[in-house]
Amino acid sequence: MLSPLAATLLILRLPDIGVAGYWRLQELLDHPLQLLDLPTQSLRSLLKSPAADMLSQFRSNPEASEIGRKLAADLAYIESQSNLQCLVYDDPLYPRLLREIPRPPPLLYVRGDPTCLSLPQLAIVGSRNPSGGGSENAERFAHYLAERGFAITSGLALGIDAAAHRGALRAKGKTIAVMGTGIDLVYPSRHRQLAQEIIDSGGALVSEFPLGTASHACNFPQRNRIISGLSGGTLVVEAAVQSGSLITASYALQHDREVFAIPGSIHNPLARGCHQLIRQGATLVETAQDIVDQLAGLFSYKRQELRAAPPQEDLFVTTTAENIAEPELDQHEQELLQALGYDPLPMDLLAERTGLDIGNLSAQLIGLEIKGLVQQIGASYQRTS
Repeated sequence: MLSPLAATLLILRLPDIGVAGYWRLQELLDHPLQLLDLPTQSLRSLLKSPAADMLSQFRSNPEASEIGRKLAADLAYIESQSNLQCLVYDDPLYPRLLREIPRPPPLLYVRGDPTCLSLPQLAIVGSRNPSGGGSENAERFAHYLAERGFAITSGLALGIDAAAHRGALRAKGKTIAVMGTGIDLVYPSRHRQLAQEIIDSGGALVSEFPLGTASHACNFPQRNRIISGLSGGTLVVEAAVQSGSLITASYALQHDREVFAIPGSIHNPLARGCHQLIRQGATLVETAQDIVDQLAGLFSYKRQELRAAPPQEDLFVTTTAENIAEPELDQHEQELLQALGYDPLPMDLLAERTGLDIGNLSAQLIGLEIKGLVQQIGASYQRTS
């Protein structure tokens, strides 16, 4: 009897299945994993001949079959990696925002801390060949937002992606890199050290692609939907009109997420994509605080919505507000919540209790507000629960 992880790995290894085929099976069966128990004749009505033949061979002789050997190699690799987890769709750690997109990844490979995938996230994307000002904007925005409690999500690519990851790291914040390769490969290879720094800082590398998947051009639009799906909003820093960054922004709009764009010179070809997004309704931003102001209320509202929602059936698991992962708090945030107590407290009295200056105190309160744990009432702050 295969475990849910092994069964999912097996199905996704079948030819011509992929994510779309997996969810097509969901429409035809009570659960895609039922495929493994169907009689041979039924298999041929659901799968193309190569996939049906491969699965039939596995049933007859798992160890000797081609897909059985691949499955054994996958499981052995996963078992050997102490910092690698695989989240199937019904895993409690699977990020809820990503569940909301059409045809989400049935399986996520996560190297690093999987709990950071449920933090409030902002995606920052843009050109692989940005201007000096574009790189500086990406790093500064990421630094500011990471200091205020956002995890910064991007694609580990050259240019804007790398600048965004580094800005978050410089702020000692969390950053998430969504990869267009298997989790066992880093592309571009020059970013191996950056990938390790992301893991060491408490962030994560994420991929939905099978182990050993190389960097094919067709992978990156698929990767971009995960960047958008994990995030409450997407910031486009610099992008040409025809670019992968605009694909990510398009996914964000489809997923009903916020899209932000930094305007630039009319003479800069890398500003044209941002200007096009602004014409289409993206929010023009000049400072990172513009994003904080817009997303803080959104995340607080969504958190209250989850807490108030009655239990409901997900595709494979009953999910309630109680089993949604609580945001991770550092020691300073825990101490601040303890000092705040449960009654509204003015900023000056809270500063006196904590010994913090108003600037640091304000930054920490914004971070807690983004996480949905405090709210501002007039000139005072209060816990939300």
